Amino acid sequence: MENKVRFLTTTALMAAVICVLGPLSIPIGPVPISLTNLAIYITMYVLDTKRGVIAYCIYMLMGLIGLPVFSGFTGGPGKLFGPTGGYIIGFLPMAAIIGIVLNKYWNNKIISIIAMEAATWIPYILGTAWLSVQAGMSFKAAFAAGVLPFIILDLIKIVISTFAGPVLKTRLKIFSELPKP
Repeated sequence: MENKVRFLTTTALMAAVICVLGPLSIPIGPVPISLTNLAIYITMYVLDTKRGVIAYCIYMLMGLIGLPVFSGFTGGPGKLFGPTGGYIIGFLPMAAIIGIVLNKYWNNKIISIIAMEAATWIPYILGTAWLSVQAGMSFKAAFAAGVLPFIILDLIKIVISTFAGPVLKTRLKIFSELPKP
């Protein structure tokens, strides 16, 4: 019973973290600067792959039903299936791949950075293709609008998460192992 409670609480907690950080964004064009991927990177450190992916799915479902958890405090099917929906959907396989790597190498900063950077190209490619179709842009124009401005910023988020993630993982593990009163 205790493991189920821990599973549910930590999964819900990290879904809440994504829901809090996800809407925070700066509009700079058709694709805003968002903290969603930073929240996902940290979530995948704190949780295992299964729980991390479930936490992200909870976030997506909350946005799909209309709660304002997507960038710019938006939500609903129009946002998920609109011009930036490919990025939102692309975060799902990104999270799964990051989780698989971090389950084994969570304390190796170099491998973690490489894995997160490589996996981040999944939403870049899916998002660019989706933006291109939805906005009637060429793939090159969609890439220039939806990826190029974010590469350095996302790398900074990745580096931040490689330092914060292991600390949070260790602290939360220690906290969960404290003796019960």
